[in-house]
Amino acid sequence: MTDIPPRPDLPPAQAAPRDEQTDLRQAIARVRDEVGKAVVGQEGAVSGLLIALLARGHVLLEGVPGVAKTLMVRTFSRALGLDTKRVQFTPDLMPGDVSGSLIYDAKSGEFEFREGPVFTNILLADEINRTPPKTQSALLEAMEERQVSADGVTRPLPDPFLVCATQNPIEHEGTYTLPEAQLDRFMIKLVIDVPQRDAEVAVLRRHADGFSPRALTDVRAVVSAAEIRAAQDAAAQVTATDDVLAYIVDLARATRQSPSVQVGASPRASTALLAAAKAWAWLGGYPAITPDHVQAMLVPVWRHRIQLRPDAEIEGVSVDAVLHSVLQQTRVPI
Repeated sequence: MTDIPPRPDLPPAQAAPRDEQTDLRQAIARVRDEVGKAVVGQEGAVSGLLIALLARGHVLLEGVPGVAKTLMVRTFSRALGLDTKRVQFTPDLMPGDVSGSLIYDAKSGEFEFREGPVFTNILLADEINRTPPKTQSALLEAMEERQVSADGVTRPLPDPFLVCATQNPIEHEGTYTLPEAQLDRFMIKLVIDVPQRDAEVAVLRRHADGFSPRALTDVRAVVSAAEIRAAQDAAAQVTATDDVLAYIVDLARATRQSPSVQVGASPRASTALLAAAKAWAWLGGYPAITPDHVQAMLVPVWRHRIQLRPDAEIEGVSVDAVLHSVLQQTRVPI
């Protein structure tokens, strides 16, 4: 389970009149049902994927092997009907294997750029922390600028573009800690736990009935790329009052003042929280974000951007616990 609720709360009827965006919102919401055909008990994580997509961000999924991280992203991609490529990150993977490289053409006698797998709509970066930071850095420009530069030429990436990276917990053998610059490129970090007992039984029942995670024949595309871009534009138009903006700033400043924190939330972290809150509000049919939307997004958007003091880590303090404490101690605007 993640910190994100399975579905957004709906506003009072008078707060969200039916308009031309209703069908678009319903089309995006149907992605949940398609993913649910293959993945059980991870509704909150699916919400996180939708939020990252709508907010034009990227998502990092962390969990032990076997909790359906890769299957979730594959199913999500299939339900969106977008071009998807997968890269298995390994210790010997080179930057050019991700972004592309110059290849010598013997016939023309010139070097030609061969696009890497990053030239796609959804890039599944599987086990990203099993490759050294040098190769991880190949994604920095792509994730931030949505382009790849090689040999003095800048090549734009497809739109929409989303990186879904999976990683094992850093204490597992053969893993590398992601650099701060790389972590900061991810809008949301979702911690994928083992599902609840009933959901785990349902998983076994599906496999007992012949479910194949490779085929995904029952999953169909329920939304188009044009609808996705329209939904992204609509989510960006959700408004925020000055009081809510000040609330986000107060939360960020509270992390910097926490005695357990060495590096608190940056202004970029605040803008990421704002974008995620807008996407969550739009999914629920709200015309403006509320403090509840900010609170729902804070932990998954900031948990990978906060650095604890060494003594706090030794004492067993967690980033999530610090963020929950910040939420409790910061005044909420009325």
